[in-house]
Amino acid sequence: MTSHDVLITGIGLVSSLGVGADAHWTALTAPSPAPVIDRERFRPYTIHPLPEIDWSQQIAKRGDIRQMETWQRLGTYAAGVALDDAGIKGDETLCAAMDLIVAAGGGERDEAVDASILAASEARADHGVLLNEKLTTDLRPTLFLAQLSNLLAGNISIVHKVIGSSRTFMGEEGAGISALETGAARIRSGQSTHLLLGGAYQTEHPDMLFSYELGGYLNRGDWKPVWERSGTEGGGVVTGSGAAFLVLESRDHAEKRGRGAYASIDQVVSGNARRDGAFPARIADFIGALGAGSDTLVVSGASGAHAATSAEKAALDRTGAAYRGMASAVGHVKEAQFPFAVALAALALKNGAAYPPFDPAAERPFAGTPARAVATSIGYHRFEGAALLSAA
Repeated sequence: MTSHDVLITGIGLVSSLGVGADAHWTALTAPSPAPVIDRERFRPYTIHPLPEIDWSQQIAKRGDIRQMETWQRLGTYAAGVALDDAGIKGDETLCAAMDLIVAAGGGERDEAVDASILAASEARADHGVLLNEKLTTDLRPTLFLAQLSNLLAGNISIVHKVIGSSRTFMGEEGAGISALETGAARIRSGQSTHLLLGGAYQTEHPDMLFSYELGGYLNRGDWKPVWERSGTEGGGVVTGSGAAFLVLESRDHAEKRGRGAYASIDQVVSGNARRDGAFPARIADFIGALGAGSDTLVVSGASGAHAATSAEKAALDRTGAAYRGMASAVGHVKEAQFPFAVALAALALKNGAAYPPFDPAAERPFAGTPARAVATSIGYHRFEGAALLSAA
């Protein structure tokens, strides 16, 4: 134990299960945890939708709410929940010295303009000229500004007054992994005393689903738990709208302000292995390097993508660890996937209990009190990360 241990002192979660750490713990530890899904709106694709949210609880000004796209509101809201949970929100001194690391994607496209371009292209051969015309007549300049990925960090800074250094990572699951890896390294090295990090994803928009479907990743059949989608129609991924933000602090900083912690982040590893025949063995070595065994609870961010999820399941089965596929409960939340898995692992350690199996056919019960946990995120297309947590 050192003064630069990395502690999680605040958690902000939003998903189809509700808002906040307590709501998620209650939902996921129910005797038979049940996902909230919507099969109809984007048929044949299933999604995990957002719950009803009163944005004003964390974003006070209506003007700020109006100028944000939904994914930015979602991230800004969850960031506020995490700051509240850590007892930092509203403390101008703490917020002014607080660093910010965001995992973000692009913004939401203008569907009407996209449709008009596609319709016009069917009757014209000069597509380059057509696109230039549309750029000058149909597209709003402010749309491009709203799509800037670092605007989520900007909105968090404006709304919550978190005005230390700011970093934004892009790259789907890899962005969330890099955000946590960087944040933990800054705390451990003494470069930061406390920081806010996380990501948000809004799937309830056709172009968000389109990006997955172009690669053939979306599940098209009936909904099944994440471990049971191998061989189903489509690619196996069921997306969800959600956000996860964490407040990380050095042990010294947290103790000086009398703040308890959910868990300690002991190690974070990342990689970008080639997706070939040796991939399952690489994932087994990757997870095994953290020492996951029968005494370890694993919160897996497995997406359901056939190849990646099969490789991870085989690796986890070899360790003997009890694992839980969080995407069965909340869906795949892209940039927020790894922070979300870490948050759920920390909740289990804080509460001294494992989650019941989300999929009793594939996941075994965990007996006793977990003293450590592993969170994973094996990207549906590329990148992989894992974190080892221990009770604080």
